[in-house]
Amino acid sequence: MPPDAGAPTSPLPLPTLSREVLAELYTHARETYPEECCGFLIGPRDSALIDEVRRCVNEQNRYHALDPERFPRTARIAYYLGGRDLRFLMQSFETPRPVKIIYHSHIDVGSYFSAEDIRAALGREPDDTAEPQYPVDHIVIDAQADHVAGAKMFRWDQRQRAFVQVAEYAAELPPAS
Repeated sequence: MPPDAGAPTSPLPLPTLSREVLAELYTHARETYPEECCGFLIGPRDSALIDEVRRCVNEQNRYHALDPERFPRTARIAYYLGGRDLRFLMQSFETPRPVKIIYHSHIDVGSYFSAEDIRAALGREPDDTAEPQYPVDHIVIDAQADHVAGAKMFRWDQRQRAFVQVAEYAAELPPAS
């Protein structure tokens, strides 16, 4: 296999997360546990730098309560961005400081890009013509009861027509027993 066979096709450099930004993501995941957190990572358009965390409201429980047939999942196993957050996301792409990453946590199951995450990122069921709805990367945080066990970044790979893992972030140490 060629060395770049799994490399993403995005021309953009991988976003750079400082310890402070990663700590904020992990704090958000701990604070919302046992429900999924979600939010945006923002930075200057022509830079790999991420210098702002914008927490979003996980509207999943609200939508589940209103229509459990259409929204069968609760916030323990899903997240749903509300209208204000989606409007902010869309408008950010026209500014000097766009959203570069959508993040969310998984509760007690690891940091992988699930089939549901893929459908949400594509806005539909995946097929040979599906493309991501937004020009962003994705971070999934592994939230456990007593600590955050790490996180992974995923990016759309045009050649593979799939989201591929492009970065992994260390776990925080669980509290001493």
